[in-house]
Amino acid sequence: MERRAIGRGLAAARETLARPDIPPKSWIATLGGIAALSIEVFGQLLSPGLSWRREFVRQYIFAFRATLMPATIVAFVIGFSTIGIQGGSVASAFGAIDRISAVAPIAFLRELGPLLTAAIVAGTLGSTITAEIGARQIRQEVEALEILGINPVRNLVLPKVLALTLLMPVINLLALWAGIAGVLGAAVILYGSTPGAFFDSLLTLTTWIDLWGSEIKLILFGWLIGVIASYKGITVSGGAEGVGKAVNESVVASLVAIAMVSVVYTQLFLAFYPEANAGI
Repeated sequence: MERRAIGRGLAAARETLARPDIPPKSWIATLGGIAALSIEVFGQLLSPGLSWRREFVRQYIFAFRATLMPATIVAFVIGFSTIGIQGGSVASAFGAIDRISAVAPIAFLRELGPLLTAAIVAGTLGSTITAEIGARQIRQEVEALEILGINPVRNLVLPKVLALTLLMPVINLLALWAGIAGVLGAAVILYGSTPGAFFDSLLTLTTWIDLWGSEIKLILFGWLIGVIASYKGITVSGGAEGVGKAVNESVVASLVAIAMVSVVYTQLFLAFYPEANAGI
């Protein structure tokens, strides 16, 4: 009896692992689908014709309006509280409160700003893209486009992915200055620093390498979020409940991908540009 029970348990385990919707097979299938969609979107971008340009402009304006206030407000609060208050308390103990201004651009350009911006965009725009495409998929609008001879990837996915990719560097710069403003406010209001002394030390540790490295990272993040969100929307099933599940999966998958890419990108960045660490 015990052997039969063990045999039934092993058989059930094998059947479970053989299912395509159970990890790790589901993870492999998802990664393959995302990679295939990314290649297809990039191919459509390089192909001649600009039938998607009007939708791209509309998506870019919508994305900018949806993310501008959340990104700048959160960056200001993080700069005021994290670097301004906590970093300022340490710097003021050594009589070097003005030096925290040199740390702020590095923090927001390298890790804090990109991750903050990407998380906000994934939660707002990524979920919106998944919900919109998923709703169209449930209503069979995507299939209708294919029947009419309209490529849904070119006219539906590409404008969203491209708008998100080109928006991220802009939001990153705005979040950078919002974060610096928060640090300035904390340094001046709480620790008696002066704006002149703050801005004199602002760029002492920052180089153009930091700026361009941050912008390229945000471009990669934008592409990742757009493709992942679009893939989750295209592959949705199960009606309205499936759309809600796909939205949650889209945000989680985007954040995981961002974290993994950030680690690899930072290591490569410091390996190719070791001089970026010279002042820290």
